[in-house]
Amino acid sequence: MVQPEQHVFGLWEETRAPGRNPHRHGENVQTPHRLNSSTTYLDAVEGSTAPSQRMSRHQVLTLISMASVNFCSMICYSILGPFFPNEAEKKGVSQTVIGLIFGCYALCNLVASLILGKYIVQIGPKFMLTSGLFVSSVCTILFGLLDRCHRTTPFIIMCFLIRSIDAIGFSAAMTSSFAVIAKVFPSNIATVMGSLEVFTGLGLIMGPPMGGLLYQSFGYEVPFMALGCFVLLMVPFNMCILPHLEATPANDSFVRLFIHPKVLLLCFVIFTLSSGLGFIDATLAIFAVAKFNLSAGYVGLLLLGVSLPYCLSSPLLGVVSDKFPSVRKWLVVLGGLGTAVGFCLLGPTPILHIPRQLWLFVFMLTIIGFSLGLTGIPIFPEIINCAYENGFEEGLSTLGLVSGLFGAVWSTGTFFGPTFGGFVTQRLSFEWASSIEGGIGFVAVSKNHLTVPRVHC
Repeated sequence: MVQPEQHVFGLWEETRAPGRNPHRHGENVQTPHRLNSSTTYLDAVEGSTAPSQRMSRHQVLTLISMASVNFCSMICYSILGPFFPNEAEKKGVSQTVIGLIFGCYALCNLVASLILGKYIVQIGPKFMLTSGLFVSSVCTILFGLLDRCHRTTPFIIMCFLIRSIDAIGFSAAMTSSFAVIAKVFPSNIATVMGSLEVFTGLGLIMGPPMGGLLYQSFGYEVPFMALGCFVLLMVPFNMCILPHLEATPANDSFVRLFIHPKVLLLCFVIFTLSSGLGFIDATLAIFAVAKFNLSAGYVGLLLLGVSLPYCLSSPLLGVVSDKFPSVRKWLVVLGGLGTAVGFCLLGPTPILHIPRQLWLFVFMLTIIGFSLGLTGIPIFPEIINCAYENGFEEGLSTLGLVSGLFGAVWSTGTFFGPTFGGFVTQRLSFEWASSIEGGIGFVAVSKNHLTVPRVHC
């Protein structure tokens, strides 16, 4: 058996040939057939290996590439929040349509994630990733030219068109990124993902304040032009350093994976998280400007309340998730509870009659950001474990399915959040819309608290 390697985070990495399922190919690998409630498939396989050397050059290059992808994708995604809703309002766009502009990104991401996740082996993860970055960079630059559309209808049409194409590029980059991480680091997925989420957090942290400050200083075009050109430079960089991965297509389907009860419950949790974040993206800027008299630059800094706690907590939560897999379900429940409470007090909800205060607003954003890490980091490896334990073949094809499913469900939430949240905000108020988001979170917590501990793969 191929000796394992130790990766840079200090945990033992299994490096037997990925894509090979011993139960399907007849390999002489002693994997336990009966696992208790606190032991996952990957943990059982990892337990049969012994520690050895440190991380390989292949793994180092993969980490560098994935870090650049996470950073670039998220900085482009988050730049709109501080100033675009107000800019769109100046052109006569309603709050509902602004929500739909944010939501169409997620809808196209949903469809693209399912298609690209299914055919990642045929397309090739490296080509999918670099082409996705290229499309995102070009669309970001084009979005910066939309202020030249002075009439409302052409502006709305171009917003929908460019955001939709950008979503396909984003989906290609992120779907291949998740699959490659799980392929190269099969035994420490949560640890590596948690560590790479630092760069996701940096993108989310830098995007809003950078976009807001550049918008205040230079106008609408400069933020998009600067970031678009930066992401464009990352395309040849990743073409050079990302290793080529070979894989064999499999015949498994999304439906077979999705209908499993545990996967279905975890997908509902993913939906609640992304719905809440999409709601914040589409509505927070207008609410903060109207109620607290903040400028676009300060709104960008306000959004640090979500991204900074997530960025700082993700590496530790990833290590905890990998070393103590039995606590993953409780991390999910605790994170869901924190998210629900955070949204209920973000407005705060009118039925509580709590005075609106800026410190409470920022504190609830911080709770939501930390809870996102608690819930989001353990879910991806849990779905992979469930897939393997139910007979899905190990390899890039299954990882593409899981990554595509994760992206599709996440996108469903980010479509629902801005669309429904924008509608409720326009008809009622931000306070009631955030309360409804919190209520959805409470439903997810109750379902997982009562069901997940009894549902095994």
